[in-house]
Amino acid sequence: MLATGPNGAGKTNLLEALHVATQGFSPRTRNDKQLIRFGENGARVAVRGRRADAPIDVEVKLEPGVAKHATFNGAPLRSVEQLRAELATLVFTPDRLGVVKGAPAARRAYFDRALGRLTPARAQLPADYGAAVAQRNASLRRLLAGASSRDAIAPWTQQVAELGAQLVAARCEVLALLGPPFAEHADAFGLPAADLRYDGEPPTVEDLEKRLDRDLERGITGVGPHLDDILVAAAGRDLRSFGSQGEQRLAVLALLLAEADLIADRRGFPPLLLLDDVLSELDPGRRRILAERVAGRGQTLITATDPAMLPADADQLVEVSAGTAR
Repeated sequence: MLATGPNGAGKTNLLEALHVATQGFSPRTRNDKQLIRFGENGARVAVRGRRADAPIDVEVKLEPGVAKHATFNGAPLRSVEQLRAELATLVFTPDRLGVVKGAPAARRAYFDRALGRLTPARAQLPADYGAAVAQRNASLRRLLAGASSRDAIAPWTQQVAELGAQLVAARCEVLALLGPPFAEHADAFGLPAADLRYDGEPPTVEDLEKRLDRDLERGITGVGPHLDDILVAAAGRDLRSFGSQGEQRLAVLALLLAEADLIADRRGFPPLLLLDDVLSELDPGRRRILAERVAGRGQTLITATDPAMLPADADQLVEVSAGTAR
């Protein structure tokens, strides 16, 4: 599906609504108030479709000051997060370039989300590790203030080491899964010898205790996967430092397509792909490659200002104007 229209017509809003309906949150903001039209008391997104022979009917409602409410095929969900177990959606927006060119935190967050999508049983692991680090940091600050003892830090040091080692192992496993399809898609886009490498080591109790005095001075835990990085490279070059913006864009697209391949293989159905303003900075050859690679892999929504930007016939053309789609 190709959604076209002038800048500001509402193409991104259409894409955002689909993401909210299938994942329970916006790819643009975590502030739900920003999803409600000015002057209105609430918002509602409803999506209907089919997966093979099974109907899918989703509705998400938002009201200020109230938790989002979602139903799936008529049944209320305990939380909108349950949508992610039922539906798979991957999104590209221009700010996704931060996955490659941004700070390490952006890459950690991206690959931790991929970890949750590819291995749902370990989706909670990054949050559990983060909670253990927060508790250890709080114990450090209490000791520094004279309100606690070193013995109180020890249980959290153990937790950080155990959960940290599990998180590093899980991230490395995800990178090993993503690496081959990422390299294949990147090569097709003209990024040869692309690879993903983890930059960090599992924390140990010994490492944490060795630097306890330094951690006390700063009041924070100074070693662990909350500080690690992931190298996204092509032909031996770190694309964060030595890649053009065009190469960084291609790397993000290759990552998205690689994860889409794995989701389709593991879950038995392809994810919905939402590609916002993805064509504007691609040359005609790479636009053609992208069009070929998303064709036939499931449902894809691409937004563009001009239908001619897509070098293929869209299965469905949606014209967006002044907030309406036709």
